Amino acid sequence: MAQHCDVAVVCGRHTGEERLQEAGIRAIPLDLSRSGFNPLTEMRTLRQLWAIYRREQPDLVHQVTIKPVLYGGLIARLQRLPAVVSAISGLGHVFTTPGPVARVRRLLVQSLFRLALAHRCGRVIVQNPEDRLVVHENLGVPLERIHLIRGSGVDLDAYATTSEPDGPPVFALIARMLKDKGVGEFIAAATTLKQRYPDWRFQLIGTPDPGNPSSMTEAELKRWQQEGVIEWLGFQSDIPARLQAAHVICLPSYYGEGLPKSLIEAAAAGRAIITTDMPGCREVVRDEVTGLLVPPRDADALCEAMMRLGLDAAFRLRLGVAARRKAEMLFSVEDVVHDTFLIYEELLYS
Repeated sequence: MAQHCDVAVVCGRHTGEERLQEAGIRAIPLDLSRSGFNPLTEMRTLRQLWAIYRREQPDLVHQVTIKPVLYGGLIARLQRLPAVVSAISGLGHVFTTPGPVARVRRLLVQSLFRLALAHRCGRVIVQNPEDRLVVHENLGVPLERIHLIRGSGVDLDAYATTSEPDGPPVFALIARMLKDKGVGEFIAAATTLKQRYPDWRFQLIGTPDPGNPSSMTEAELKRWQQEGVIEWLGFQSDIPARLQAAHVICLPSYYGEGLPKSLIEAAAAGRAIITTDMPGCREVVRDEVTGLLVPPRDADALCEAMMRLGLDAAFRLRLGVAARRKAEMLFSVEDVVHDTFLIYEELLYS
């Protein structure tokens, strides 16, 4: 691609502006509530985004996650912007939450998606084959406009493999603190295992998401920590160090994942993984080869898998080695960037 591009990132306020500036990228602030649905807030976001697109007149916009894809896609069509790339990194709780209210919301979101993704010069990026079928069958996007790119990639050098730490097993869950991410099942399994193996450690790494209906509260997390079941470490900037300090990475998610970044990072770090047999998660883990798969919402199965890996260090290490090989073959950030640029070139120069 041409190197002389004017690149700008529209993002929430205080979202890594310094790093963007260091890379020579303009940061354009946007008031965006990731999970909320307050009508006044959403209208303000739409007006801001309309003004940004009108002012910038981009040749190509690349929109990531549900709300930017919906809002940006609709505005891009109305303003007749030349090219749109919509990256759907999982379908989120909107597509997985049960109940009549959630069903109505899902129908509304599907209708909006059909409008937002119907740009005559648009492409959609998904992260797993199941989402590709959903986008085609439920959202009406032709298969030839849908590209499968496995996640956002990982820097294989930054997540270099290291030997396991000394001491008793450490199990870590790295994610937003959502019920849908399996935090409750992880705590239930940890409670059982702590009774049998009191020196084993169970860490939660991440923060609550108050705007998400599935979010845990700080009070809940602090209570479990005070009871001695888990260690809640909150936000951590040095994820490679946290992976190196753990023996097993768990993500018992039943969220609408695309390709969980915490799992591809764990694979790159050569750590054994336990996750659920769900779209996105099973793209990273092949059962008994690069990790263990358990049924979603099943704390007992999770507990058994954790006990198995906690007691069998040799098996743990074999899984970790195989996971690293898979990361090298499929999940490097260089491959993701290359495949994304091919889409840009198709839209801009064909």
